[in-house]
Amino acid sequence: MTHTSVSSTARVLGAGLRALLALTLVCGVLYPLAVTGIAQTLFRDRANGSEITDSGGQVVGSSLIGQRYDLPLKKGEETPAPDLRWFQPRPSNGLGANSVNTRYELILSGATNRSGDNEELIGWVKAAKAAVVKDNSTATHTVRPADVPPDAVTSSGSGLDPHISPAYAELQVHRVAERNGLDVRKVEHLVETHTTDRLLGFLGEPRVNVLELNVALRDLSRA
Repeated sequence: MTHTSVSSTARVLGAGLRALLALTLVCGVLYPLAVTGIAQTLFRDRANGSEITDSGGQVVGSSLIGQRYDLPLKKGEETPAPDLRWFQPRPSNGLGANSVNTRYELILSGATNRSGDNEELIGWVKAAKAAVVKDNSTATHTVRPADVPPDAVTSSGSGLDPHISPAYAELQVHRVAERNGLDVRKVEHLVETHTTDRLLGFLGEPRVNVLELNVALRDLSRA
């Protein structure tokens, strides 16, 4: 009786071990290799993080995650000032800093979680609108408060939106041109060529990827 019980237990353990080894091979080795192979063959760019590279081949970020373009934080400052040579993204406290180089570092993400009638949010929006008007007005071009689009003064739900509206990009053209010593029409053309239309012509909204636009801006400034 005891010998039969031991034999049965050994058979069960052996079957379990064989199943473990087989499932480990299939699920832990073969399946990941197959999925990785398919991804690298058919969707290489997306599988590798939708990386954006500059003209020198250096990876400067992902097309899926927004980045900030700020000046170095000065002593006594809690919030760095925006580097106005570059097109600016949507407001967010969750974006890492970058000036189209390797300083990019993701810190956190998230929405403001404030209702539309929240006094703190209203204050943020008013301050942001005033800053947008001030920063983007030049000696030859004045930005009016009515010209400021919503995405210039509000963050996205994730706080990581890599895109801005064409309206916000166009609003920044004169300031970017002046700061970089470029012709306004060339910068306008840069925005036009980096504007992505609605998917299939009706899904979503036209948008501009800020990192891709700033990479092209840097190349144009160096030309």
